[in-house]
Amino acid sequence: MKKISFCIPCYRSEHTIAGVVEEIKNTMTALSDTYSYEIVLVNDCSPDDTYGTITELSHTNDNVMGINLARNFGQHAAIMAGLHYVSGDIIVCLDDDGQTPACEVGKLLNEIDNGYDVVYARYPSKKHSLFRNFGSAVNELMTRVLIGKPKELYVGSYFAARRFVIDEMIKYDRSYPYLMGLVLRTTKRITNVDVNHRMREEGQSGYTLSKLLNLWMNGFTAFSVTPLRISTYCGCVCAFVGFVYGIYTIVKHFVDGRAPMGYASMMAAMLFIGGVIMLMLGLVGEYVGRMYMGINNAPQYIIRETTQDEK
Repeated sequence: MKKISFCIPCYRSEHTIAGVVEEIKNTMTALSDTYSYEIVLVNDCSPDDTYGTITELSHTNDNVMGINLARNFGQHAAIMAGLHYVSGDIIVCLDDDGQTPACEVGKLLNEIDNGYDVVYARYPSKKHSLFRNFGSAVNELMTRVLIGKPKELYVGSYFAARRFVIDEMIKYDRSYPYLMGLVLRTTKRITNVDVNHRMREEGQSGYTLSKLLNLWMNGFTAFSVTPLRISTYCGCVCAFVGFVYGIYTIVKHFVDGRAPMGYASMMAAMLFIGGVIMLMLGLVGEYVGRMYMGINNAPQYIIRETTQDEK
């Protein structure tokens, strides 16, 4: 009998996580002839009483474990913390707000049984806000360009993976983990399966614009050097344009006896080139900063306590 481990990062889910756990229990009871299961809940330093709810769930359910992080490290770091505690043959990650239907986990497990290493849930109709859908679309484009994600593959927070994939992922012990990059560098046997997407039961998404930008930057600087190559290409283009303009100025001087004048055009060119230089220096600085944080062993996450400590 295979064991399924559910890993769920929790933030502001005091009133929703119990329903998610109950849905998992009902679903896995129907699959009890084939699978056993456990649930690992990671509280990402939520400002409400999410960990209190998790603690209560762990006391009333032997196969539920809670982890409490010392501060907010973000969704991906919280998942990585949970992955270090799972013991299943197949690991399923999903959200804490009920939008990702745990009752359809059988679809993901069937594709794992068909030979795939990782299966991502795909939503024919998503119930996210307009801002969140826009962020997902931008993330989709950037991951294809910078990380090499296949165009036809949809990746999200609801997925199932084989044990060996998770074992490879948790070898990454540096700060700023990016799950999509860790999965894509481990295996190419990845597929999608369609599931329903629900309306959020309570509250709003914890992903603000700044958090989305930080997440993208983490992924691209950790798993791709494409931004640096783009910087090099932009520098070459600017240098070429400057060289051609210099030749044009010399030729114009000898042909007409005067060089082209224009304070506005010169300032525009200087501002453009200066902006490009600052942008590229910023990208280089991001890479150097990540290296510095890695050298200083900045923690990926810090666990304050677990519900196992109380048992």
